[in-house]
Amino acid sequence: MPEVEISIGGRSFEVACQEGEQHFLQSAAKMLDDEARVLASQIGRIPETRMLLMAGLMLADKSAGMEDRMRELETKVADQTAELEKLKNAPAPAPEKVEVPVVPSSVKDSLAELAARAESLASTVEEKAVS
Repeated sequence: MPEVEISIGGRSFEVACQEGEQHFLQSAAKMLDDEARVLASQIGRIPETRMLLMAGLMLADKSAGMEDRMRELETKVADQTAELEKLKNAPAPAPEKVEVPVVPSSVKDSLAELAARAESLASTVEEKAVS
């Protein structure tokens, strides 16, 4: 079982871990060290056990906040997934009926007759204007 030397709050510790877990141990130790350094800068030198306790509590507080946020996001994702499934499984909306007005053929005939009369009158006016 490999032993890893870690430094937390300016103090060194020998810690054993499983083979291949060294990287994770050092990452965790760095997180704890970062919190211990914040404590040391705010309070000054404190006993080792108190420093480790306070740094651990600060990390636990951050972790609890992240877990709360993660639960909120998981709930939001679940709600959105349910809404998406609901929309996917909903029946297609009924096609919208669009009515296009149709001009009756009698009106078309009347308009054609009026156009023919107007052209005839225009021709008559032109003939009289030329003569």
